[in-house]
Amino acid sequence: MRSIRTWLSAAVPLVCAVAIVGCGSSNSSSTTSSAAAAPTSSSTSAAATGTGTSASTGTTGSGGTISVPASIKSKGTLTVASDATYAPNEFIASDGHTVVGMDADLMNALGAAMGLKVKIVNETFDSIIPGLAAGKYDVGASSFTDTKAREKTVDFVDYFVAGESFYTKASGGADISGIADICGKTVAVEKGTTEESDAQAQGAKCKKAGKAGVNVLSFPDQNGANLALSSGRAQLGFADSPVAAYQVKKSNGQFKLVGPSIENAPYGLAVPKNSGLAQPMLEALKQLMSNGKYKAILTKWGIQAGAIPAAQVKINGATS
Repeated sequence: MRSIRTWLSAAVPLVCAVAIVGCGSSNSSSTTSSAAAAPTSSSTSAAATGTGTSASTGTTGSGGTISVPASIKSKGTLTVASDATYAPNEFIASDGHTVVGMDADLMNALGAAMGLKVKIVNETFDSIIPGLAAGKYDVGASSFTDTKAREKTVDFVDYFVAGESFYTKASGGADISGIADICGKTVAVEKGTTEESDAQAQGAKCKKAGKAGVNVLSFPDQNGANLALSSGRAQLGFADSPVAAYQVKKSNGQFKLVGPSIENAPYGLAVPKNSGLAQPMLEALKQLMSNGKYKAILTKWGIQAGAIPAAQVKINGATS
């Protein structure tokens, strides 16, 4: 998952899209900084609502109230972790430190519905779920695919659906018609993502079929993955479909999508198990759907095709 800040904001000069290494995100919405992207290479339903004491808070748009855990209400602020290198879902604004995007807008709206402030901090993707489990964050809003494996550690409130897409250089890039064609190729991904595991799994299938494996270059954030592609170290980038499409759009003709979108699956907002936050967040999300704010946020970022109806909003709705 994820992308270089220079491709994510039209206000950033094109020179950054070419000289990618100098344009990575630097700061969080408050004080957290992104880690530098150093690659590694490889070839290859729990208690949803928690048990904490709750207190009524947050007058909603329809006049009701949403009950949140007393421990959260007493703080008054949700600390939300996001890897802000994955536009249009989450990325750093042109001011160099504010986290913006679909997930940031959605979390701010959810917080308001629950009567809470929201503080978004920029963290590397694969550190967010361990941070939730350790009590460092209240919510992970970072384009997480809801999977059974991740549900063992955190609870998810499903809110969107996305697939996975490959992209390559517009000139001289790899020509593939699907994931089965990546045998023998080098693929750049963000560490800890579904794309990393899917590319590695495909590499194993390639070898079993007597073909060359897949060289998977994994980076702490999407910035490193895009740099690997633009510099020629990788032949393909692999990210969630809305993100891949947005990166291609903002690359000024440097990249193109290749092959079909695959593996459509739900995104989930992650919360610590037994935190008591999953149910109030589900209720707040349905409120945003009812009053039109949910669809307006997705439309703002051009990803309304991934909207789901209120009936599909679930806690821990992964199928695999």
